[in-house]
Amino acid sequence: MSQSISLLPDRAVFKISGSQAKTFLQGLVTADLEKLEDGQASHAGLLTPQGKIMFDFFCLAQEDGWLIDCAAGQIDDIVKRLTFYKLRADVSLKKLDTLAVAASWGEKPKAPDDVICYDDPRLAEMGQRLIGPTAMLSALANQTEQSYLLHRISHGVPDTIDIGSSQTFPHEANFDQLGGVSFTKGCYVGQEVVSRMQHRGTARSRIIPVELGGQLAAELKDDEREISANSKKIGQMLSVVGNQGLAIVRLDRAKKALEEGHSITVGDVPITIKKPQWAKFEM
Repeated sequence: MSQSISLLPDRAVFKISGSQAKTFLQGLVTADLEKLEDGQASHAGLLTPQGKIMFDFFCLAQEDGWLIDCAAGQIDDIVKRLTFYKLRADVSLKKLDTLAVAASWGEKPKAPDDVICYDDPRLAEMGQRLIGPTAMLSALANQTEQSYLLHRISHGVPDTIDIGSSQTFPHEANFDQLGGVSFTKGCYVGQEVVSRMQHRGTARSRIIPVELGGQLAAELKDDEREISANSKKIGQMLSVVGNQGLAIVRLDRAKKALEEGHSITVGDVPITIKKPQWAKFEM
């Protein structure tokens, strides 16, 4: 099995330290961080009070705190929001501008001493993530961003670009399937809404992989992303590479359309929705 490494310039890193860092994070994010040992990570979300994902990121446990692997375009807003929540807690937040993030899949990499390597907690097939000096990760990279995007799409795993900010519930982003949310930990922001969706089974929309029966434009406007069946909107396209993509789809409406013999399309392009191998939800 060959080794593939892709630099992810759309990711950034900051550190949370202080004697109350774990308690602080544990009381805010969707994942349960209590059992993580040094070098282990969890994917997690910081929610709005209405239960939608404001930010998603990876929390990597370290001896002296936590490294947060997040979207570069959101880092300032995340730090600002966490600063708002910390009040007088013994917590320090610091952006680490000299560090970059890369993804590795296939053969597990032998990381240099200055590079931290951890397993992607969402799915074993996703491989590892690397945090280290930008120049060092650039030298290790042997794949493009598009290669990683295709790898991610092929496994049906959404990322920040698909999840957005304050638009998507954790169940819709498959946090319940990919270890991003705990239903046994204590309270956190938005927890009541998430628990209600879990117990009532009201998650009707999911981000799922789709296969396109044709080519879409390289750059899609919002109105060109609409997925429809029988002239009714049932979802929206998200990330796309070639004829593979991710989409958020109302599964009940998709099922009804297919049972009635209607095709599912984005614009004039037919699409086939697929169930990820790891999915436990009904389609």
